[in-house]
Amino acid sequence: MTRIAILGATGYTALELIKILLHHPDAEITTLTSRQESNPPIAMVHPSLTDRLDLCLENLGPTEVASRADCVFSCLPHGVTASLVPHLLDAGCRVIDFSADYRLNDSEVFEQWYGQKHSDPDRLGKVVYGLPELFREDIIDAPLVANPGCYPTSVILALAPLLKKGMIKPTEIIVDSKSGLSGAGRTLKLTTHYAECNESLSAYNIGRHRHTPEIEQILSTAGNTNVEIIFTPHLIPMDRGILSTAYSLPVGEVSEEKLLDTLREFYANEPFVRVVDHLPGTKDTMGTNYCDITARVVRNRVLTISCIDNLIKGASGAAVQNFNLMYGHDETTAL
Repeated sequence: MTRIAILGATGYTALELIKILLHHPDAEITTLTSRQESNPPIAMVHPSLTDRLDLCLENLGPTEVASRADCVFSCLPHGVTASLVPHLLDAGCRVIDFSADYRLNDSEVFEQWYGQKHSDPDRLGKVVYGLPELFREDIIDAPLVANPGCYPTSVILALAPLLKKGMIKPTEIIVDSKSGLSGAGRTLKLTTHYAECNESLSAYNIGRHRHTPEIEQILSTAGNTNVEIIFTPHLIPMDRGILSTAYSLPVGEVSEEKLLDTLREFYANEPFVRVVDHLPGTKDTMGTNYCDITARVVRNRVLTISCIDNLIKGASGAAVQNFNLMYGHDETTAL
């Protein structure tokens, strides 16, 4: 049985992670951390866990966490995990990090997009990106895995096969993504108040969304070429789900049949990617670890449409998928 610690256990992704791990035959959740005072039972913060997990939230340092856990899932904010990772790794823990602290390869790029200096810069560029469909073999033996962002998962899975095959140009790619409100996290913000977001669809962080360099970096690696995108995210008044539509220029003549055949071939053995003929919707993947993808050709433009549940395939489900690979379980266990 693998002992599990979850750092920052009060958020939405932590709740989804706990729900999944409660069904995992080799996972024993031993530790939940939070900065909250008084060490409340987890069911006080997440009432859906009543009579399902009898643990309290604790404010613990990395040494105490490491003494109780073999694997640590960190759901802490950007900039916090990197201050703890060196201590956890030195103590023999393996770590799956939900934040962006280790997704980017360059500390200057991290500082530019996240507005803070990286506290563990020498490790950047050496950490495995936790997208099994592209980096499965590297994940298996990794001591530290950078769990992908939710938007990047939906975009990368849709575009990587076509870039790898040289079917679309790596520049002038436009990505339009729409996310449910849970993607903004549980912390109170004016823009996610009910009266502000209900019955309203709005774009945000145009040209400066932090997932942009992550998407470009991983697509550049997958396609072995420099990829540039224009990424426009939107907030849509629903709880969960992401729908991403990417517009790219074809290289030579392409057809919808050829695009779909390429996607199907690339993902033929992938348990959580479904290439579909119909136009997918977020309800198709809600509550699952699936990513549904299709493609169309319109006026000499290639359109790829993908959807995921941002809290599962975009976060906690992907983390458990990585955990399964790291500990030798069938990749679909508990998912």
